[in-house]
Amino acid sequence: MTGRTTLMKTAIYPGTFDPIHNGHIDLVERAAQLFDKVVVAVADNKKKKPLFDLEERIDICRQSLAKLDNIEVCGFNHLIIDFAKSKDSHIVLRGLRTTADFEYELQMANMNRSMSSNFETVFLTPNESLSSISSSLVREIAAMGGDVEQFVSPSVFKPLMAKFSK
Repeated sequence: MTGRTTLMKTAIYPGTFDPIHNGHIDLVERAAQLFDKVVVAVADNKKKKPLFDLEERIDICRQSLAKLDNIEVCGFNHLIIDFAKSKDSHIVLRGLRTTADFEYELQMANMNRSMSSNFETVFLTPNESLSSISSSLVREIAAMGGDVEQFVSPSVFKPLMAKFSK
C-alpha cells in the first residue's frame, strides 16, 4: 500500500462491567485480534447502582484480561466520544446479543456520530454459547445462591460470591 501511513487503531469498549463476564471477555479477546489496542472503559455510572464500586470493577477487569497484552483498563465518567478522543481513538466497540441490543446500540451509534462526525461504532456478536449471559443475570443468580462459575472468570467468581456471603 504505497503512499499510506499505517495508523495505530485503538478501539474503546465501554461498559459498566458489573461484573465482567465470559461474554465480555470473549468480545475483548476477539477485538484484541482486530485492533492494535483495546481500551476497556469501565463506566462510573451511579444511576445504575453497581454491586462493585468503580475501583473494584477496574481491578476485576484487569485480572480477568491479564493474559492479553494489548489491553488497557481504566474508568471514565463522561461522554464516550470525549473519552475516546482522550485515548486518541474514534472507534467504539459494542457487543450485540439480541435485536433489542441492536436497536438501542444503533440509536447510541447515531447519536455519537451526530456529535462527532468521524466517530465510528463497531458491533461484534458474542460466541453463540455466551449470548445469553448478562451482568444483571449473573448478579441475580449469585444473589439467590445459584452457581455462576461457568459464566465468569475465577477472578470474578471469588469477589462476587464474597459480596453475597455477607
